[in-house]
Amino acid sequence: MNAFSSRAVREIAYIRDAMERASSFTAVPGAGGVAMGAIALAASALAARASTPDVWLAIWLAAAALAVATGAAAMARKARLSGTPLFTGPARRFLLTLTPPLAAGAVLTLALARAGRFGTLPGVWLLLYGTAVVTGGAMSVRPVLVMGALFMILGTAALASPSAWGTAYLAAGFGGLQILFGLVIWRRHGG
Repeated sequence: MNAFSSRAVREIAYIRDAMERASSFTAVPGAGGVAMGAIALAASALAARASTPDVWLAIWLAAAALAVATGAAAMARKARLSGTPLFTGPARRFLLTLTPPLAAGAVLTLALARAGRFGTLPGVWLLLYGTAVVTGGAMSVRPVLVMGALFMILGTAALASPSAWGTAYLAAGFGGLQILFGLVIWRRHGG
């Protein structure tokens, strides 16, 4: 290979790398969002009848674990079908920006539950999930970013409202918004 060919290969590799870094993550699953929303609506129905705050929290934590598993499986499936690698480029940045606010939510959940502040949890969860989605949405398609912003607004409203409304806010956000935007993403961006 001559010097010109070698330089051309390096230039093409540089351009490919730059394009990969600039591209957006499109493996956000609309169908997965709809399924996650359905899980939240079921959890809302159960949580509304919870006998104690501890039972209420257990219902929501179980729903969150199921929703995360459902969303991750749907994302992996959509990424596999579209040929998008999940742990490099835009997908890696999406996951890296999504994770810190979710981890902060887990830590705050432990602290607030330990302090008996269950009524604060819906607002905190919605606000931090919205933050996670907004930061991840910066690497994804526009509806993801908009959904995250709406979650943040809903979380702020929940924090300013009576704590008795918490389950309704969770149903509206994790159920309603998740299903609505899941359908939008499914229609406009596939799967």
